[in-house]
Amino acid sequence: MSLGEYYPILVQIALALGIGVIILVASHIFGQRSKSTDLKDSAYECGMLAEGSGHARFAVKFYVTAMLFILFDLEVVFLIPWILIFRDFMVANISILVPMLFFLFVLIFGLVYELKKGALEWEK
Repeated sequence: MSLGEYYPILVQIALALGIGVIILVASHIFGQRSKSTDLKDSAYECGMLAEGSGHARFAVKFYVTAMLFILFDLEVVFLIPWILIFRDFMVANISILVPMLFFLFVLIFGLVYELKKGALEWEK
């Protein structure tokens, strides 16, 4: 093996180290410096002073909606491989339509159940 085969890897390592050094130097040059503790303890990204506590409370409804979104989003992701290989199974005379229709039935049944229970309604 010649050294020329490792050239792309060496370039990538050099770029990664170079970008890291540039970011650190730029932060040191342009960074905010102050001797007062008020300025040091304030948020770096924002020019406004913080009001109230930093930990806002969220309603349980928000978390339930987020979990349902993740659940149904993951179930829909399982459909993508089926769509991609459906033609290959049809060529091989293997029917995967019935199992996938069952999967879709369970998915739709769960969605209808959640809609009837009112889990996706914000205002009650």
